[in-house]
Order: sequence, then structure tokens, then C-alpha cells
Amino acid sequence: MIEKMQFLTITGPKNDIDRVMNRYLSKYEIHLENALSELSSVHDLKPFAEINPYKEVLMKAESLIEKLGNSSRIATHDMSMPEAQSIITQAYDSVEDLTADKKELTRQKEALTKELATIEPFRMLDYELKKILNFKFLKFRFGKISHEYYKKFSDYVYETLNAVFIECDRNEHYVFGVYFVPASSSAQVDAVFTSLHFDRIYMPDEYEGTPEEIYQTLLNRQKELRVARKELTAQIQNRLQDIAPELTLAYEKVKDFCNNFEIRKLAACTKATTQGIVFYILCGWMTKKDAKKFSKEIESDPDVYCLCDEEYESSTSKPPTKLCNPKIFKPFELFIQMYGLPAYNEMDPTIFVALTYTLIFGIMFGDVGQGALLMIGGFLLFEFKKMNLAAIISIAGFWSTIFGFLYGSIFGFEDFMEAVWRRPMEDIMTTLIMAIGFGIFLILIAMILNIINGIRAKNIEKIFFDASGVAGFVCYGSVVGCIGLYFLGYAIPGTIVLAVLVGVPLLCIFLKEPLSNWLSKKKNIFPEGSKVMFFVENLVELFDVVLSYATNTISFVRVGAFALSHAGMMGVVLSLAHVESGKPNILVIILGNLVVMVLEGLVVGIQVLRLEYYEMFSRFYRGTGKAFKPFKSKKTN
Repeated sequence: MIEKMQFLTITGPKNDIDRVMNRYLSKYEIHLENALSELSSVHDLKPFAEINPYKEVLMKAESLIEKLGNSSRIATHDMSMPEAQSIITQAYDSVEDLTADKKELTRQKEALTKELATIEPFRMLDYELKKILNFKFLKFRFGKISHEYYKKFSDYVYETLNAVFIECDRNEHYVFGVYFVPASSSAQVDAVFTSLHFDRIYMPDEYEGTPEEIYQTLLNRQKELRVARKELTAQIQNRLQDIAPELTLAYEKVKDFCNNFEIRKLAACTKATTQGIVFYILCGWMTKKDAKKFSKEIESDPDVYCLCDEEYESSTSKPPTKLCNPKIFKPFELFIQMYGLPAYNEMDPTIFVALTYTLIFGIMFGDVGQGALLMIGGFLLFEFKKMNLAAIISIAGFWSTIFGFLYGSIFGFEDFMEAVWRRPMEDIMTTLIMAIGFGIFLILIAMILNIINGIRAKNIEKIFFDASGVAGFVCYGSVVGCIGLYFLGYAIPGTIVLAVLVGVPLLCIFLKEPLSNWLSKKKNIFPEGSKVMFFVENLVELFDVVLSYATNTISFVRVGAFALSHAGMMGVVLSLAHVESGKPNILVIILGNLVVMVLEGLVVGIQVLRLEYYEMFSRFYRGTGKAFKPFKSKKTN
């Protein structure tokens, strides 16, 4: 079900907006809209332009909470905003010296990390780095060259070049090394290496020893910095521990005020009155139940005025959708959200999906043992992990268990119990025909839901002339009825009756746009443009409609096919376990059941969802709604 919404326009003195948000709006869920957009026809409105004064103190509070670490302690007394700001400022100042020291250590650690990355590829060079850097008659160049150019360098250039190249390391992209060249030839050799895309690397000159020794020195220094940072972190936490409950409460208070202040971006302001008073205006959606409570609460407040409008229409916004379903059906909202939320005036298909999805799953996957395992496993997962999908699996497993009894199947064995109804493999054709019959019933239900949605939206075309409207229902129902009469051996209605029951509805679908315009008393009955193109396009669309009737119906064959498939797969498992010999292989039976339960359960789950989306949703559901997003959730007492 979809919660009934009311559009609220809240106004009061500009300097009173914080009190209103903290005292009233924080108790209710309200989906705010941009007031300037909603009131675009009103002149002399301005945006509520103010700089958020709480952002800076909030940033300080966030950094302190991060330094504090995991602390679940929070004070429970009331705290004013000035008190919260004072606590945060004092706490920030008390650790500022340690924070600065920690930042400096962090800077040094980052610099060391860069130097380690520079030195690492040259660790195998067994020569003191400072001596290389102090050569007088030889020039050196540390760097890297791609594999492609290094091969060209080795094959065609190296033998003719007055230089020595020492390879030090390589990775998947580059070869790292250093070349030495006489000072007199350095310009020519440098030009050659530059043409080979040699990327020069500059080595640090403040360290003693070989690259390996320098690398180890830097590593040790990095460890020392890491230990020093941990000690500083501990010192900061120790200073903050005594005020942790007060600091956490102050942080929550500031965060609330900062978030509330951001609401000003959606508010509008009036021009100052003759007394110099400026008023704010907030616009948004609230559930009918909350709107009634809110209106009652502010009755005695002279500084707050609220106008509630249940029939509000806007060119810029539409009512948001907030789903409200019984607890057992709530997990199935997951499937609705995956497809798209219903529009405000659309039916919520959650209960329909919950009933049809689990029922079809049970029909396709009927087994007492495997269904019970799915039911129990899904229930436990939902209880401990609160996964909506697990709850869906549990309910689907319940229906699998029910149909397992109806089919007389438990872990694939069909000799332990009698079928309450029938076994799918006893008569394959009957099973498939019954699946199609069940699909026809669901398609007709989907058409009825589409007609109801059309009535809600006051859409004449959707009600009467849509492929899933009254015309489609009569046409499809008549064809199905005739086919049923033929197979049961009864006489089919005459040509005139068939023309009325099938031909007339198809003609209405073909001419749905002109007929809708005519009933709506519009000036232009036919759409603008070429009449020939109109008839061609509608003829193609009518062919697609007829084809969709057939394909959607035949698609439900898979319901019966999977019921047969399950029985067949379990027959193979029992055959591999040599059950007929009287000495079955228990391990094969267990593993076979697990494999079938996981693989077939996954495939059946996906196939049922496909039937929901393509064969049923496509007939009555659009999913074009926007989610209800309150600026703040209700406070729990």
C-alpha cells in the first residue's frame, strides 16, 4: 500500500526557523521540495541565503570523534548549542599541539614513502650512492625505459654508444637502470636516451651507503615514525576519554543543527514587512497521519502557520511514494524498488508480487525436504542478518514445501508418501496445459489491475482502449474462452459473436488515440501528422499487441516445465545413487540434493522474477514514482 500524502506549506518569522525545525519537524518525516520552484508564480520571493555557521565547528567535531576512536558512551542530559560549541572548541584546543605533531610525522612518513619508492628499483646496485653522485669525469643518469624501447636500445644502439648501462630491476612496464657516460659525450648520449623515452629519476643525496643500505635505513625510520604516530594517537585519545560522553553528545547536537541549517537551501523568504519582519516558507510532503499530528501540535504556537493541501497539483513536483505494507510482505518491496517505485496514484503491487512470486516458485520447485531447508535457512538468515532476500527465500520455501506434499515428493523420493493432488510426471501434457491455464488467469488479473490504475489516474485510454484495458481484456478473454470451448468439445460462438468479442476490441485498440480524444472532447481527434503514417504505425502496434498476447501466454509453459525438470533432475540423482538396488549411496543423495536445491532454486527464482516483470508488470505497472526522502528520520523515544 502507498501512504496518503499531504502537501504542507509552513511559514513563520525568518529568525525562528531553527526552533521550528528542532522542536517540530525533527519529530516527523517530511519530504521537502524547493519552495522557490513550488511558488514560482509568487513574486518577490528570495532564496534563504545564509552561510552555515556550524560547518567549521562540525568539521572540528568530526576530527575529534575520529581521533576518539570507537566510543559508544554518550551523555543523556540536554545540551544547548552554545554549550556544544564550547565543549568542541575546548577539546579541539586541548589536543591541538599533539595534532600538529602528528601531522608533521605524517608529512615525514609520506616523504619517506616517496623516497623508498625512488630507491627500491636500484637496490641491487652494489656501490655507494654518494660516490656516484660525486663523480667528476663521468656523468650518470638513473631512470626507467619501457620494454619496447629497451629492446630496440639493446639490439641496435647499445654497441655503438659510448656509455655503460646497468640494469637494476624491471616490472611489467619498465626496465630500471643507470647509465654512465664520459662528460665529453654526455650531451650526445643524453639525446639518444631521450629519443628512446628514457624517464630520468633523481636520487636523494643526503644518505650514506649503497641503495640497499639506504633502503633499509629508510624502512627503519618509517617504522620509528609509525610507532611515534601511534603513541601520539594514544595520547590524544587519553586526553579526550574523560570528556568522551559530553563530546559525543556535542557532536550529535552540532550535526543536527548543521543538517537543519542546510534546509535553508530549500526554503524561500518574503520581502520585509513594514515592521521589518521577514518570513520563511517551507514546502514539502508529509503522510496524512503525520500531517494531522503536526497541525495539531502547532495550533497553540503563534509563530508557526501551516497550510495542508491533500489535492495539491504542481507542474514542478509530484507526490513522493512511501510504501507501507504488512510486515510479512515488506521484504518483497525489494523487487518493487528494483523495477521502480509505483507512482503516487498507482497501485502498490507488493502484495500481488508476494503472493504470485512465492506461489509460482512453489509450483516450479515442489519438494517437501528441499522446501523445508529453504524455509528454515532463509528464516535464520533473516533473523540474524536482516536480509530481505532471505525472508523471500523463506516464504518461497514454505510454498515449495506445500507443493511438495501436493506432488508427493520429499528430497526427490516419491515412494515415501502419496501425492495429495498429483505428480507432475504422471501426465506431462496435462501439467503443461495447466501451467498455461494458470498463466492466463494471472494475465487477466494483471489486466484488471491495469484498469484499476487507469481509473485512479482518470486515464480514459488506459481504462478502455489499452491492450491491457477493457478492450484487451474482452479480446484476450474471448479468444481464451473459444480455445477452451474447442478443447472441451463445446460449440464455438458464431462469426458475428466472435467479430463483436474479438474484432471490435481490436479495432478499439487500433483507434485508441482518436477514440480517447473523442471521449475527452478534444478539438483534434486524430493526432497531427500524416494519416497514412498513423494507420501504418498503429497497424504495426496492433500486430505487436496480438503477438504479445500469444508470447506472454506461452511463456507460462516454463512453470510446468520446471516442475517436470525438478522431478527429472531428482530422478537422475536417485539413479546415480543406485536407490533401486536397495543399498543407496547416501553421500550421492545428500550432495545431489544440495546441488539441485542451489542451482535449480537460483534458476527458478530468476525465472519467476522474469515472469513477474515481463509477463505481468508490463501489463499494468509503470514504476515511475519518486521515493519519499525525509530530511530527517523520526526520533525514537
